[in-house]
Amino acid sequence: MPHDRLSVLTALIDQGVVPVFNHPDIEVCEQVVRACAAAGARAFEFTNRGDFAADVFLQLSRRLAGKDVILGAGSVVDAPTAGLYIAAGARFVVGPGLNADVAKVCNRRKVAYLPGCASPTEIGMAEELGCEIVKLFPGEAAGGPAFVKAVLGPMPWTKIMPTGGVEPTEASLKAWFDAGVAAVGMGGGLVPGKLVEARDWAGLTAHVAEAMALARRVRGR
Repeated sequence: MPHDRLSVLTALIDQGVVPVFNHPDIEVCEQVVRACAAAGARAFEFTNRGDFAADVFLQLSRRLAGKDVILGAGSVVDAPTAGLYIAAGARFVVGPGLNADVAKVCNRRKVAYLPGCASPTEIGMAEELGCEIVKLFPGEAAGGPAFVKAVLGPMPWTKIMPTGGVEPTEASLKAWFDAGVAAVGMGGGLVPGKLVEARDWAGLTAHVAEAMALARRVRGR
């Protein structure tokens, strides 16, 4: 699978639903990514949380090298951390906020950067820095689908991916996609802790596949 910036951005939009997950155990991480990929969610956001998260990501990236997956790094708040994950194989970088230095590092390496934005001003600044997709965060708290619809009125070129407040239900997905989002990010709703704890990888694949099918239905695909 090509991993250049344009291909990654296209894959995120086509996929529509992006899993967001982190775990300190590399074995668990690998199985979760494989379960999601089997359901069609091949672009995956690993969040930079907890001690040694970058080490876990590096192991994960090595194990899945050459596989049909696109690994991204989330919760990235500064340029050194972005560089660390890019060197470890991250094909896209996501942050809870907007950081111009992170944008510069990503642009230099032609890696997609999806910064967290919660206002039209922040979205405009992100787009000036070359960000093709902005992460609405926290999605529901920042205004939910109504915010997305309102922003796209005067800024129809903007591509928004909310994280926070998105659920794997037809009602939630329909509200967000009808508002005009390009894709959505989901954490515990898409990768339930109970399935991870039970190591029920087949159950996780089925759960993610159902969410993917719902997204395709509400998008008319």
